[in-house]
Parts: sequence; C-alpha cells; structure tokens
Amino acid sequence: MVVKVAAVQMRSGVDPVRNAEDMSRLVRDAAARGATYVQTPEMTGMLQRDRKAAREVLRGETDDLIVATARGLAAELGIFLHIGSTAIARDDGKIANRGFLFAPVGTQICTYDKIHMFDVDLDNGESWRESSAYEPGNVSRVVDLPFAKLGLAICYDLRFPQLFRAQAMAGANILTVPASFTKQTGEAHWEILLRARAIENGAFLIAAAQGGVHEDGRETYGNSMIVDPWGKILARAGDDGEEVLVAEIDPDAVGAARKKIPNLKNAREFVLEDIAGRDADPGAGGVAA
Repeated sequence: MVVKVAAVQMRSGVDPVRNAEDMSRLVRDAAARGATYVQTPEMTGMLQRDRKAAREVLRGETDDLIVATARGLAAELGIFLHIGSTAIARDDGKIANRGFLFAPVGTQICTYDKIHMFDVDLDNGESWRESSAYEPGNVSRVVDLPFAKLGLAICYDLRFPQLFRAQAMAGANILTVPASFTKQTGEAHWEILLRARAIENGAFLIAAAQGGVHEDGRETYGNSMIVDPWGKILARAGDDGEEVLVAEIDPDAVGAARKKIPNLKNAREFVLEDIAGRDADPGAGGVAA
C-alpha cells in the first residue's frame, strides 16, 4: 500500500500563536500535495530559552493552542497529523516535551514524552541541560495505523539505537524522529544517524526538523529527511527555514529489505566478558604491542 507522507520543516519562534499559524499553513500545504501522514518538528509550539518567559505561556494539554489547532487540522484535512512535540505544562508543575498523534477524524491517538534528555557540553562553550526544565518520559510507543506501524521518538532519542531496535522488533516499519538538532551536532551526525537507524532496522524513517536561526538566538540544523529502509534519502530539506517534504513510500519495501538482510532475525544473545589484560606479562605467552 503506497502512501504519501510529509515532513514539515519549521523555524519556530517564541510566540505560540504565530507558530500555530505557521504550522497550519505548512500542514495545509502538505495535505494539498496529497500527504495522508504529516509530521511537524520537535518544539513546534515554541522555542524559547528564557524559561521564565516560556512558563508564562505554557499550558496544560487540554488548553494548549498547538494541540487544539492540530486536532482541528487533522479533522478538517482528513489526515494523520503527528505533532513532533511541544512543551506541555504537567499537573505536577513540571514540563513535558510531548509529541501528539491525531487521527483523520481529529481524535487523539496517543502521546509520547521524550525519554532521553539532551544534557551535553559541546565545543565553543555550547551547553544544554534539558533535564533541568523537562521531565523525561519512560514509555516507548509503537502505533498500529492503517498503512503502517509507527515508532515514536524525539530528537536526542536518535542517539540510542536500542530504542529503535525495540520498536522494530515490535513490528514498527516506519520510525520517526522529529527534532530540533543543533547546527553543531547536526553538521557532524544528523544524516549519519538517521540513515543508520533506517538501515539497521530495515525501516522507513521520517524526521521533520527545526532549521535556521531562531528568535531566542539558537541555531538549528534543519535538513529534514525521509529515508527508505536501504538508507536512501527520498527527500531532504535545506538547512534554513520552512520547507515541506513529501514522498511516496511503500511499507512492503520494509519486508523486502528485511528479507535481504534479516539482521532482526539473526540477532543472537551473548555474554560480555571483560578481560583484565592491562598488566599481562608479554613474556608469558602474550603478544607485546
């Protein structure tokens, strides 16, 4: 069953109202081009480094503007709409980096809270501590849709292959990685990691990203992609600003790829042994380095 899917690249700012308007325009474009599944990036609703200012506009799931707008768009356009994520105020006072998936009738199928927090210290003094603001999730989700089985992830999750392997073993044939990758890490690793996750799991991968210099001063890498199970890039955006990618995919190609290289079936359990050899005597039968 061939289906058209779309990845919407955005450059979200600090105003949720404007971001919702931009999202609506781009999602409508994707639907007009025939996409029945549309994905937006991580933090679709707002990118704001000033935490005090961010908290002033944060809302709970039932009152969030992006959630309400997405629900209406899905119903109006008759599409599966995947909001890569947006910041949601939790009942316990914490914040969730939460993705949403809506059905073509506007009902909410499920949510996914980002599991892995982006706590890093990069070159040139760039440092991030996502865990200081967000509460991580602890549940991975696979969703059975009419055209495919979808695995949900967000941004930094991409660096944890065990998450995607578990989803593939559970039957996922489309993996998703909506993101707001930094320019520094994106230039180094984004394409390599996306293609690797697709190849090693024999699955399609859809990754809608943020791209460009944002109002809060951060710079994201863009380069949203749709990748096939053989690692071929079917569609790719530029590194700056808005773009809508649309590609036709055939989930049956997943079975063909996994038949050629059945690594999911061929995986074996093993025992890891840690051998103490640092102080070994080369003269006692060992080989000197």
